[in-house]
Amino acid sequence: MTMDADFKRYKELVDEHLLDFMPDIDAKTITLYDAMKYSLTAGGKRIRPALLLGACEFCGGDVSAALPYACALEYIHTYSLIHDDLPCMDDDELRRGMPTNHMVYGAGIATLAGDGLLSAAFESMNMDMLMYLDNKDELTKRVKASYEISKGAGVRGMVAGQVSDLEAEGHSITLEMLDYINLNKTGAMIKAAVKAGADLGGGDAKITSDLNDYAENLGLAFQVRDDILDITGNVKDLGKNTGMDAEMDKSNYPAIFGLDKSYEKMEKHLDLAYASIASYYDNAEFFYHLLDMLELREREKVRH
Repeated sequence: MTMDADFKRYKELVDEHLLDFMPDIDAKTITLYDAMKYSLTAGGKRIRPALLLGACEFCGGDVSAALPYACALEYIHTYSLIHDDLPCMDDDELRRGMPTNHMVYGAGIATLAGDGLLSAAFESMNMDMLMYLDNKDELTKRVKASYEISKGAGVRGMVAGQVSDLEAEGHSITLEMLDYINLNKTGAMIKAAVKAGADLGGGDAKITSDLNDYAENLGLAFQVRDDILDITGNVKDLGKNTGMDAEMDKSNYPAIFGLDKSYEKMEKHLDLAYASIASYYDNAEFFYHLLDMLELREREKVRH
């Protein structure tokens, strides 16, 4: 299955400029830069920055002007992966087909590399905002986008989901709680991506609301897919170890529903995501494509 032209264009833009917004790091602490770069350039689908660029362009904005925010999203996402893999969290040894950061640099440097990427994200966005101090309208767009990304990454978003996920290990939890975990741990940064992109592109309230509904359902479908692949996938295709949820005694969708019902739940959220942008027809082709990629991959791995 080949990638849609827009998705490929967004991904290539992000990959090309991913290191452009990294702060200068003193040569005395070059190990920090090396560790940050190691995980940042290890590959990845770049779904979150692509969503930001797609939402920005969908709302009439310039994707090149949105790159500091798209790359900031990838910095934050990569920091979260480094920390997730640490021995004190999921204790994983493989990510994106390569040894995890702490396996190469040690847990201490890996922790600091994650911290460095998180702070680099805000430095990237703030440096861009400083260029628009004399243009209130453009500055306002950027402040709103930065706020959405900050909120999605923080204690009302991704971090909240991670805390609840850790506390749920070894316990039976309700579907409501599982949805809460995943709406925050996975979904918050996906929602932040489209809302920040819409802000940067000047999207109106209706478009932003529709994209928010799309992203919320995409985030849930995305997490159900990950839970399924932790059982049905293989290390070569995924670039990470499988069976980790069961090993860590985590509650996930297959554990509660079984595989067939999990597939149905994923498809339900895909349908809701489609419905949220259906009124935009071909103008929303990029967003349809992401859903098609997700659904087709699961048809192959779960039903066959």
